Amino acid sequence: MATYTATVSWKSDSAENFIKNQYTRGHEWSFDGGLTVPASSSPHSVRLPYSVEAAVDPEEALVAATSSCHMLTFLYLAAKAGYIIEAYRDEAVGEMSSTPEGRQWVSRITLDPQIEWNGNVPPSDELAHLHHQAHELCFIANSIKSEVVVK
Repeated sequence: MATYTATVSWKSDSAENFIKNQYTRGHEWSFDGGLTVPASSSPHSVRLPYSVEAAVDPEEALVAATSSCHMLTFLYLAAKAGYIIEAYRDEAVGEMSSTPEGRQWVSRITLDPQIEWNGNVPPSDELAHLHHQAHELCFIANSIKSEVVVK
């Protein structure tokens, strides 16, 4: 079984501010390959200046992880089917909704892949099938309950 690790680190900027709920939400994500990414709560959830607008928030990371997983699986399937892809770009969008109990969740992730092909381009029905297969095989899509839609 594979395991994946990330270290999440946060440090208080002031004990006085912490007790008043006026502390920074800025923190860091560190990964085993040595990359450290600035992270924060979303400014949609916690107002500035307590959130860090330039940092990645967990909701954005979920959308990016879903898009990345779909892309990597799609590239594998396309290569296996004999298609050559020059470039792939996806401007994915996550939508936040409320449950009947009032809890917030990312309810829908829309992927909008734009693909540059080299040579043969799959017919639209085969392209749809490749995207469907990619969704079915994507580890992240299999791990979340949000609706994932490919345009």
